[in-house]
Amino acid sequence: MIKAPESPPVPVRGVPLWPLSVAAYHALGEAGLIPKNTELLYGFVYTKMSKSPLHSALIRRLLRLLQLALPPGFFVDSEQPIACSDSEPEPDLAVIRGTAEDYWNQHPRTAELVIEVCVTSHEYDRSKLRAYAAAGVQECWFVLGPEKQIEVFRQPSGGQFTEHALHGPGGTLTSAALPHFTLSLAALFAK
Repeated sequence: MIKAPESPPVPVRGVPLWPLSVAAYHALGEAGLIPKNTELLYGFVYTKMSKSPLHSALIRRLLRLLQLALPPGFFVDSEQPIACSDSEPEPDLAVIRGTAEDYWNQHPRTAELVIEVCVTSHEYDRSKLRAYAAAGVQECWFVLGPEKQIEVFRQPSGGQFTEHALHGPGGTLTSAALPHFTLSLAALFAK
């Protein structure tokens, strides 16, 4: 099994004050007491990292490619919460079963595929693995921008992923959760 770090490395303002439930996080957010660009991970609020031009470019390219490959009955979300027991991570991209209208009153509780683009956020993004596995996310891709590689985690079980592989540079990668989606790593990272 692939063991994720216990928690992300940098809480909001450097020190977590007290653990929050998902309900408390929502209530404080609605009251304007939670800063923007944050996410709840393992009961604590963390500031999300800023996005470099490479990070943004890779997300735009992946979003376009995913939208072209998705079969009916799935949609792509970008930087929107996945509701877990003690977390609400906001992956860069998530492929969700159903339609966006199915989630008018609640956040998705899982995803078929989650993609995190890592330019300088490798450790922080890996800390989300436990939350994704516990939520039953079928597959996680960490797109390692500077390395031109994709780290793949599959088979969630007991809050961990049991399968791990590293792909690239070059070659192709087919999603196990979405077999219609095959990605050329050379094309993804081409300027």
